[in-house]
Amino acid sequence: MNFTWSAFLKWPAGVPQPSFLWPQFLWLLLSLPLLVLLYLWVQRRRRKLAVRYASLSIVKEALGRGPGWRRHLPPLLLLAALACGLLASARPVAVVALPSNQQTIILAMDVSGSMRATDVEPNRLEAAQNAAKTFLAELPRDVKVGIVAFAGSAQVAQQPTVNREDLVNAIDRFQLQRATATGNAIVISLATIFPKAGIELQQLSLERMRGGMGRSLDQQPPRQDEFVPVPPGSYTSAAIIMLTDGQRTTGVDPLEAAKMAADRGVKVYTVGIGTVDGDTIGFEGWSMRVRLDEDTLKQIAQHTAAEYYYAGTAQDLKKVYQSLSNRLTLEKKETEVSALFALAGALLALAAGGLSLLWFGRVL
Repeated sequence: MNFTWSAFLKWPAGVPQPSFLWPQFLWLLLSLPLLVLLYLWVQRRRRKLAVRYASLSIVKEALGRGPGWRRHLPPLLLLAALACGLLASARPVAVVALPSNQQTIILAMDVSGSMRATDVEPNRLEAAQNAAKTFLAELPRDVKVGIVAFAGSAQVAQQPTVNREDLVNAIDRFQLQRATATGNAIVISLATIFPKAGIELQQLSLERMRGGMGRSLDQQPPRQDEFVPVPPGSYTSAAIIMLTDGQRTTGVDPLEAAKMAADRGVKVYTVGIGTVDGDTIGFEGWSMRVRLDEDTLKQIAQHTAAEYYYAGTAQDLKKVYQSLSNRLTLEKKETEVSALFALAGALLALAAGGLSLLWFGRVL
């Protein structure tokens, strides 16, 4: 049974509501006001007994030599310690950010010719490379990262590894090519995450050429490696981050590839960089028309229970990767926090006893 306070009072907007696994223990908190009344009664009775002494000095001694507030602070701390103990017994839970069990991240990076454009300084490719390197530096050392480079085709530039130097070298070796195959990038990334699943881009393309053009990738003839689909985003051991500045011009349909990822529970975070409305970019004697297909990138992210990010500048791109780093290495979970309340109660009890011993030579 999970208990919340929403049924009894209007909780402030934006503030997490406390909840408890054993809410029946919260009724014990009603004993605290009774303890306060008992303490006040004891103090009043103590004063009445003190005035019976004939000597005024004895009365002052009975009432205490130190300031009045010192007499009440240790019992107040002890009361707070008891309250923390009772709350701990109700087993409170809270949504906290904890280290994720994400073990593998695939960076699928566009290396098509349009990445030479200088609308993102110094150019799109260098900005993407620099942001990716910063991303690698901020990741925990135990997270494996793989690199997939794609243009007219897609290939693994670096198998998943924890060696950051190998990853940086792979990023520095990018060579620009023509065309953009975003769907191929997703398929190759999935094949890298599941090397024994039999995901082969060449075979998928061949099946489509033989008559599968009207069917989605997951409607192809049954294979020996057939699997049972899982809910989108449910696979928490790996994720894909795909960065591109153009729309698909060749290869597998990216939405079909996104369905493959969704059926395997793998999230595909998409990052768009470049011109949304489209522009003509010319270099080395030839020109090309490029347009960022935001709609498709958003659908890919939505189908796989991930998110889409747009980066219009180099600084935006670094912020996107920083956000992704935090999202992939930290995840919010509902966690029992009874131990924190128990620890607070123990510290308050120690403080109450310590102050009483220091000031009055006795423990309460």
